[in-house]
Amino acid sequence: MADSRSRARILVVGAGPAGLATAIEARLRGLTVRVIDRRLPPIDKPCGEGLMPDGLSRLVSMGVRLGADDLSPIRGIRYVDGSTVAEAEFPGSRGAGIRRLRLHRALVGRAEELGAELSWGVELLDMEAHRGTCRLRAVDDRAEQTVEAEFMVVADGLRSPTRASLGLESPDKPEPEWRRYGARRHYRIAPWTDHVEVYWSDRAEAYVTPVAPDEVGVAVLWGGRKASFQTLVDELPELASRLRDARVISKLSGIGPLRRRALSVVKGRAALVGDAAGYVDAITGEGLSVAFHQAGALAEAMARGDLRGYAKAYPSIVRLPNAMTELMLLLERRPWLRRRAIRALSKAPAVFERFLAVHCRHRSAGSLIPVAPRLLRHLLL
Repeated sequence: MADSRSRARILVVGAGPAGLATAIEARLRGLTVRVIDRRLPPIDKPCGEGLMPDGLSRLVSMGVRLGADDLSPIRGIRYVDGSTVAEAEFPGSRGAGIRRLRLHRALVGRAEELGAELSWGVELLDMEAHRGTCRLRAVDDRAEQTVEAEFMVVADGLRSPTRASLGLESPDKPEPEWRRYGARRHYRIAPWTDHVEVYWSDRAEAYVTPVAPDEVGVAVLWGGRKASFQTLVDELPELASRLRDARVISKLSGIGPLRRRALSVVKGRAALVGDAAGYVDAITGEGLSVAFHQAGALAEAMARGDLRGYAKAYPSIVRLPNAMTELMLLLERRPWLRRRAIRALSKAPAVFERFLAVHCRHRSAGSLIPVAPRLLRHLLL
């Protein structure tokens, strides 16, 4: 079997948004980068396809060009729980809905423009994090290549085999009743709102995101056993009624269980980023924004020649999003409390907007303290 050797300052394993964003941030700092992925572009993934204002701002700072035709402006979030509706607008700038395939093409284009080497149809055979070597192989070829890299970035997603091979997979697994799954499909219908709408039932949430003038994406999240997408939508009568005559225009795609935990985000010369670094749940819709912040922090650490900077920055990047996610999961698991909370937010929209401002990193978590008594009063009524 043929074998050859090459060098790369940074080798990124996985060319999803987290891997490509890391490559872009590294190139903006003058670092040489090679990205590999066993798949061919554009790469899709089941997700809600909504970008928070913060995530959109990060894309702009990376120079990723998204045309007006790629984006559907989103003004805020709307919760729909039976007859109760609560909504809030994003502070400052807007968010956007965008098909994952369009986002991936834009990230690929920017990475190529900056001079990153993108290798498609190439798989990782093994990684030695302390020596800084990786063995690669083209998917359609038996020839192997050994790459020596100063740093290796693990960005191969939620079920990251590289995380496991590095011994960084946490043995903790949620009990079956706490496991969460997600599925997504698209419908040919004009969006009826410029908000991301979240419809709630006692066992699922459905996220409706405008992604084009005549198209919406619907992502459903639920816990426990696997279930039928259509059955879960039918349990949300308001949403089911809107979609009744809409044509399905994409294949159903799913993912799960969602929760994953890494023992560390750094080992030797390797660093984990994006979903590979750990994942709580998609319930707050902030996964892309968090991944882009991680990419910037990791690239800065690599530019300084020390991954310890990334390990130190990582907790502060994920602390608030993870706390908000756990709070939402608490509501999801207790329908009676969720109904009270959404009713309280509907009666106190200014409080909802404050929560959204914190969620978008526009305000600090401490800014919730003055409005907490008002929310508690509505919860108890």
